[in-house]
Amino acid sequence: MIDLVNFLKWCTILNGSLLVFWTLCILAVPDLVYRTQSRFLPLSRETYNVAMYAFLGAFKILFLFLNAVPFIVLLILAD
Repeated sequence: MIDLVNFLKWCTILNGSLLVFWTLCILAVPDLVYRTQSRFLPLSRETYNVAMYAFLGAFKILFLFLNAVPFIVLLILAD
């Protein structure tokens, strides 16, 4: 049980950091991110914004249900 708690702790830390980094990139430098991504996948700016926010929302939900909640539950059960 300790190994699983440790595994979920690091998954939560790494995925949470990725989520924060991705959100900050989209909020702080959206034009740079759009120009970089449009080289690989030519989309209109409106379509790109919808896709980014949809992927960000999906990642946030998956992060919560697959990393954060199981980690918190195991911490509660370990006591």
